[in-house]
Amino acid sequence: MRKNFGWLPIAVAVVVLGLLAVPVYAEEQATRQECMEKCRQAADLMVNEGVDEALKIIGDKNGPFVWKDTYVFCLDLERQCNAAHPVSPALVGKNLMTAKDVNGKMFFAEFISVAFNKGEGWVSYMWPKPGEQTASSKVAYVLKVPNQPYAVLAGIYN
Repeated sequence: MRKNFGWLPIAVAVVVLGLLAVPVYAEEQATRQECMEKCRQAADLMVNEGVDEALKIIGDKNGPFVWKDTYVFCLDLERQCNAAHPVSPALVGKNLMTAKDVNGKMFFAEFISVAFNKGEGWVSYMWPKPGEQTASSKVAYVLKVPNQPYAVLAGIYN
């Protein structure tokens, strides 16, 4: 009796491709260290190139501050609103001081508090991943721009 193993090459290919896909997916997730470094770069850009030029670059969805699965955005601390947001440009100019996550945490107010009181730090909150309706745990790094009324932020999902 002859057995047909015509499916075997396909099964092996699926397993091999699956194993290769895991490292690719893992590389696409930003790290806390990358968030901190990108925020430092964005702050340096604001100091060295000026606010207007930096806000254009930070707000560019195809720019250097959008990478892997995250991005840098900028808050105007005096006006208490978004100054640049590459993924949701409709948020620019919006005051979100009373915005709460699903647990009632006023995360936007905490972003501003961290910037003013500590100069930098991490804020945990719940926020939906892109394309999802359910909130997931997220943490954002907040960095006050030296000598400017702005803060830059970047976050990752836990």
